[in-house]
Amino acid sequence: MKLHTLLLSTLLAATPAHALEDVGEAVPVYTEAELIRLFDTNSQLKQVKADDCQLVQDIEARAIRVESPAYQFLYGDMLAWGVCVDRDVELGVYYMQSAAHQGSPAALEQLGRYYATGTLVQQDRERAIPYLREAASMGNVDARIQLAELLLSNYGSPLDFEDAYRWLYNTVTASRTTHSKITRLRRSLETRMPGNVIARAKRRDTFW
Repeated sequence: MKLHTLLLSTLLAATPAHALEDVGEAVPVYTEAELIRLFDTNSQLKQVKADDCQLVQDIEARAIRVESPAYQFLYGDMLAWGVCVDRDVELGVYYMQSAAHQGSPAALEQLGRYYATGTLVQQDRERAIPYLREAASMGNVDARIQLAELLLSNYGSPLDFEDAYRWLYNTVTASRTTHSKITRLRRSLETRMPGNVIARAKRRDTFW
């Protein structure tokens, strides 16, 4: 029996029959694909609240026992901001870090953004670079943009310019705003890069 099914069965068994009449249809646990879509739009906490916090036990179990990076990030985000659980910033950041160490692009991007802006943690733009670089290499568009912005603000290493440029050059987006921002950042990076490095960055493939 799957863990979330077992948890739900245990909960239902302990609930009086008359109380179940008012519960209504249970919200199904999120799939990995659904979580990725929520992370991409930064709407995961809004969705958890919209589902009336029904999935807290499932989310917690998948984060702690299953150690799913997607659920660790979601649970950490909930803890950090006190959404459907008692707020615990330190524990929330811990689970975000656990998800990042397992390669979650969403966790890597968010931690990089938090260090860059000083949100929840002490501001440290140099510390933000490795998180954003890793997320950018995995295709996270927001991380690619933030990494380029930090590099252009003289953080990180000039050695990162080629990869940052290549990732922006190969980014596909339907958003006109994002497309314009990427174009602007590419042009700014070009002013700091030798022509042969720019040409090489354009030639290299997009596999990571």
